[in-house]
Amino acid sequence: MFAIDVQKNAEEIFRTQKNLLKGADTLLSISQEDVDVASTPKELVYQEDKMKLYHYKPVNKETSAVPTVIVYALVNRQYMMDIHEENSVIRNWLELGLDVYIIDWGYPDKSDKYVTMEDYIDVYMNNAIDVIRERNNVDKINLLGVCQGGTFGTIYTALYPEKIKNLVTMVSPIDFSKVDGLLFHWSKFMDVDKLVDSYGVIPGDFMNFGFLMLKPFQLNIDKYVGLLDNIDDPEVVKDFLRMEKWIFDSPAQAGEAFRKFIKDLYQENKLINNEFELGGRKVDLKNINMPVLNVFAEKDHLVPPSTSKPLNDAISSIDKDTLSVRGGHIGIYVGSKSQKEVAPGVAEWLNKRSDGTKSVRHYKF
Repeated sequence: MFAIDVQKNAEEIFRTQKNLLKGADTLLSISQEDVDVASTPKELVYQEDKMKLYHYKPVNKETSAVPTVIVYALVNRQYMMDIHEENSVIRNWLELGLDVYIIDWGYPDKSDKYVTMEDYIDVYMNNAIDVIRERNNVDKINLLGVCQGGTFGTIYTALYPEKIKNLVTMVSPIDFSKVDGLLFHWSKFMDVDKLVDSYGVIPGDFMNFGFLMLKPFQLNIDKYVGLLDNIDDPEVVKDFLRMEKWIFDSPAQAGEAFRKFIKDLYQENKLINNEFELGGRKVDLKNINMPVLNVFAEKDHLVPPSTSKPLNDAISSIDKDTLSVRGGHIGIYVGSKSQKEVAPGVAEWLNKRSDGTKSVRHYKF
């Protein structure tokens, strides 16, 4: 028989109830403005359909000679990289002298059923990059792709190498033959044709449910248990609410683009084998001959390092580096390691390869 310490249990229940009451007061005292995201100032410089191109306002009087465009994934919102002013890899890059643009893909709806990967890469990305080149009077720009955005960026760079000065990929899948991650295993057995033919545009909630099931305990239970221990701390609660906002802010997926991405990449692994085609053109990774920095996270459950590392062997670049980060998929651009290691590492790498660390481009404040 197990002895039950009634007094100890009662004290634990009392402490829990007390924390919950304090937590309720904390939650009620927090307004929407307190958990605002994407606070780094930026301006809209180009829009085409739902895609928007933003330019972040510089924080230094002198910036890098070569502008950098961030291409994020379609499945999540890009403001994770600017989740809070004190935890923003984008603001960090601005302070380190980068001139930063970012593509916002928007929220697809039923009218986007037939939007293709060609539309995303050959039209939206290409037009946005041309706008940046024209605004800055440069032939080449830096391309920084994140997750699926890094896969898009790799494809784009192979097709338009004359427009890219330096390529940075962050936690980006390139070799889809691996089964290290559950997402890669699931995708190989997905009946994507039936899914797209049924939905047309894949609902964001459907996608989000799948991602949450990759780590069901940690993503659905454990995080709330952890919150309970600090629920009376307003800053902890604000950070928790910011993350919850991002996690459940999942855009829908344009059907035809989703179909091609799953079938040609996850299921048939055409990209790493130089068999992938876009708009009737074969994407040859050997066309990537400029400097490349491949950043991956050692504990990434969504994009394991084994799916990112093969990029360096597939390209013809002589100047190619890797940056391995201890942490997970999200931690690579949120948290202390991101601010202390990833952001400075990427900025230093780009500045050294962008015709000097600073340019003659001056800004007034």
